Amino acid sequence: MEGFNVAIVGATGIDGQEFIKVLEERSFPVDSIQLLAAEHAPGVKLFFNHRRVEVREVKPGAFRDVDIAFFFAGADASSRLSPLAVEAGAVIIDNSPAFRMDPAVPLVVPEVNPEDIEWHRGIIASPSCCAIQIAIAVCPLHRINPVKRILVSTYESVSSSGAAAVKELTNQSRLVLEGRRICPHVYSHQIAFNVLPETEVFLDNGYTREEQKIVEETRKILHAGEVAISATCVRVPVYFGHSEAVNLEFSSPVTPEEARRILAQAPGVRVLDDPSVSFYPQPWAASGSDHVFVGRIRRDVSHPSGLVMWIVADNLRKGSALNALQIAEEGIDRGWISSKKSLSTSSE
Repeated sequence: MEGFNVAIVGATGIDGQEFIKVLEERSFPVDSIQLLAAEHAPGVKLFFNHRRVEVREVKPGAFRDVDIAFFFAGADASSRLSPLAVEAGAVIIDNSPAFRMDPAVPLVVPEVNPEDIEWHRGIIASPSCCAIQIAIAVCPLHRINPVKRILVSTYESVSSSGAAAVKELTNQSRLVLEGRRICPHVYSHQIAFNVLPETEVFLDNGYTREEQKIVEETRKILHAGEVAISATCVRVPVYFGHSEAVNLEFSSPVTPEEARRILAQAPGVRVLDDPSVSFYPQPWAASGSDHVFVGRIRRDVSHPSGLVMWIVADNLRKGSALNALQIAEEGIDRGWISSKKSLSTSSE
């Protein structure tokens, strides 16, 4: 595979650092790398392939020689900086919500809709971690027996709120055990030994923005705008790994055995399902894994064409860093993403 000049915007954040680790582990062909911050980060250096690389603030011309820029700096930075990168000829793979619902931007989970990469115009969006999990687990079933309705309740770890939330959970847990007073900062209420049915801001319809993202993004990824979806998102005192309880209504009845057989053959899925020995997915066990784990697959006793399942994945890895890199790998393998060097050679 040809080498690429890579930039990572938001390299110092928890997602950006996970991406650097995944980039190394998968031996992505990097000719050169720039670690960038949307704001000034004086003196910060990070390791990549056993060498220290200085993190620099994004300046005019930063993307001049970049082939692929991975954005992990949030929606504001993506909206402001992505046009500059596209103008410079780089392909953007964006992990923020900035472009996910833009009809001109593909929203991609490589195990589900890799063909959408082909029509990118310089920007490819990676979905939210919860939507990625749902799409990977539901798509194989949906292709065989169309899903009519999805009800999902999420149990989301604090790491998706950033390093400050991880630190706050640790500090609050210690204070609670010591019997001391807690003053929350990252969340509206105490998160230690508690659950919060509030992820992102509340909208006028009573849902949160996170819940609305799951609805809209899942439909776009599956190319299924007609599917009815409702979500309730809950923050739980877990460091890493998102869990989801999902009820599916199909067009016709499907047995749990059929679902297990289909999912066992699906890309990116691991079935862990033997309740008799308490064998089912758990967030601590999913940490560091590339897979989406599915278990507790059973009939929905409230509907003749319904199934219930439990879905777990590492939100920082598959839900963020890995999915972004897999988009690049898939696009390169299919000839839809190329280096500037190869493009100039082919035009000669």
